[in-house]
Amino acid sequence: MPQGVPATVPDDGLTTRQRRNRPLVMVHTGDGKGKSTAAFGLALRGWNQGWSVAVFQFVKSARWRIGEQTALSELGRLHQDQGTGGPVEWHAMGSGWSWSRKPGSEIDHAEAAAEGWAEIRRRIEAQQHQLYVLDEFTYPINWGWIDVDEVVEVLRHRPGRQHVVITGRRADPKLLEVADLVTEMTKVKHPMDAGQKGQRGIEW
Repeated sequence: MPQGVPATVPDDGLTTRQRRNRPLVMVHTGDGKGKSTAAFGLALRGWNQGWSVAVFQFVKSARWRIGEQTALSELGRLHQDQGTGGPVEWHAMGSGWSWSRKPGSEIDHAEAAAEGWAEIRRRIEAQQHQLYVLDEFTYPINWGWIDVDEVVEVLRHRPGRQHVVITGRRADPKLLEVADLVTEMTKVKHPMDAGQKGQRGIEW
């Protein structure tokens, strides 16, 4: 796509503007680092456009506050105080979604994941946000906690103009099929290969 020009133009009856503004399902998968980081970069762009942005983390504990959460939460407060950018919500699984409390067993976490997805589905059907970041969402799907067929149905038939980005390794083929954009992060080299653990400013 040199200079952003599509390689082909489909015969779908849409104008260039209509085609350009179609909402996207995006999947960031693969074993390489950067899947969530890229999704949070999209959240920053969405905030700058004045979009309502909602982040849902499905694996990282709510007790582990990553740098992007702090930054986006501050931007959400800036919107509340000054009207700059768009509203931002951040919901993390672990010590609990904002509407539930779920310390405990794997069954508890499975129920929390299903509860989180039910809330996301409700919001999509209500057209509540313009960008949803479903971080590490592939894992509860792969573990059987969330029905991939239901997810695909909701994404395929979501109303209005709502973008959804999903991150996580080993994305289900059905997610890849419904997606408009799929990026696979391939690990070539990583500090952990040499025994180096994650560090501040890089991993969180």
